Amino acid sequence: MQDKGFFSLVISVLRLALYPFTLIYGALVWLRNRLYDVKFFTSISFSVPVITVGNLSTGGTGKTPHVEYLIELLQYQYKVATMSRGYKRFTKGFLLADEKTNALRIGDEPMQYHMKYPEAVVCVAEERLTGIPALLQRRPGVEVILLDDAYQHRSVKAGLNILITDYSRPFYKDHILPFGNLREGRGAYKRANMIVVSKSPLDITRQQANEITAHIQPLPHQKVFFTGTHYDAPYDFFTRERVDIKGANAVLVCGIARPDPLITFLKSAVHDVHVLSYRDHHYFVTPDLEEIKTAYQNWDAENKIIVTTEKDAARLHLHMEQLSQWGIRIVVVPIKVKVLLDGQAAFNQAVEQYVTDTIAENYDGYDGPVVYEEVL
Repeated sequence: MQDKGFFSLVISVLRLALYPFTLIYGALVWLRNRLYDVKFFTSISFSVPVITVGNLSTGGTGKTPHVEYLIELLQYQYKVATMSRGYKRFTKGFLLADEKTNALRIGDEPMQYHMKYPEAVVCVAEERLTGIPALLQRRPGVEVILLDDAYQHRSVKAGLNILITDYSRPFYKDHILPFGNLREGRGAYKRANMIVVSKSPLDITRQQANEITAHIQPLPHQKVFFTGTHYDAPYDFFTRERVDIKGANAVLVCGIARPDPLITFLKSAVHDVHVLSYRDHHYFVTPDLEEIKTAYQNWDAENKIIVTTEKDAARLHLHMEQLSQWGIRIVVVPIKVKVLLDGQAAFNQAVEQYVTDTIAENYDGYDGPVVYEEVL
C-alpha cells in the first residue's frame, strides 16, 4: 500500500511539472480547431455516408467493439468499409486488405475486422482525406465508410460523429495532455452527434445515467447512450468452431491495454487462470512463443488450454503454422457491445436514419459515389 501511495505521489508531481507543456499543447490544439470553426481551414465531404468513431482521450475506450457493432448493424443492407490508421503497422500509405494481408501490413485491429467480417472492405490510411478517395476509386461499390479513431481528423467532414468516453474515465473529469489524457479540450465533445459512455456497468440505473448525462451537458442535437461489454462464446483459433471452456485451466495470453476485466471473466468461467501479459499491440516474436509454450507445458494442471483475445489473435495469426504444430488448443474470447437502458432501438435508428437519408439525398442515378468539397 505504501508503494502504491508513493507511486501515486510521483505521478502527481510529474503531472504538475508537465502542466506548462499542457498549456502550450492546449493552445495549439485550440488554435487548430478555431481555424476550422471560423472556416479558415476547409473540410472535404463525401456523398457516401461517413461515420466517425472516436474519442477525446488516449488509451482504450472500446472503439473496436463499437466499430464491430456498426459493421454488424449495417453489413446486411449496405457494402460497408472500415478505414483505420493501422496503428503500429510496418507499412505506410493507403492499403486495402486482401487474402495476403496480415497484421504487420495493416495493424492488429484492422486485421481483426478483416478476419471477422470477410464481406466488409477493410483498409488503412494515415490521411483519411486522401485515403477515402483512394478507397472509393478502388472499391466504387462501397456504400458506407466507418472511420476508426478519426474524431480529430477535421480535414474530413463526417456526416455522423460518434464520440466514445469511458465510464470510469469520462472526458469531463480529465485534462488535456500531458497533464491528463485528453487529445483536445473537453469542449470538443460539442462536435459529436452521438455520445457513447462505454464500459458502463451492465446493471447501471437510469438515475446513474442521468447524473452522468448532466455532467456531459449534451447539446440539444446530441444523443447520449450507455453501452456495456460482455464476452461472447469462445471459439477455436484454428477452426473458429465454438468451444466450451468451463472447467478448463487457461493460460491467458494477452497484449491489451486493460486485461483486468478479461481476467475477472475467465476466473468465473474456468477452473484456474495463469496470466501472460504483454504490452498493448505487442507483436509476438519467437522468444514470446517459447515463453508461452513453456508456461503451458510446465503448468501442472489437467485440461489445459491457451486463451487469447481477438486483437491478440490477429497478431498470433502471423505464427499460425508454428502454433498449429504445437498440438495445443488455442481459444479466442470475443468481446461484444450491448446498448443499455433500452437504448438499442434508438441507437440503431439514429445510425440507420443517417445512412438512409444521406444515400437518398445524394443519389443522382450514378452508380459511383459523388465527391465534393465543403467548407466547415
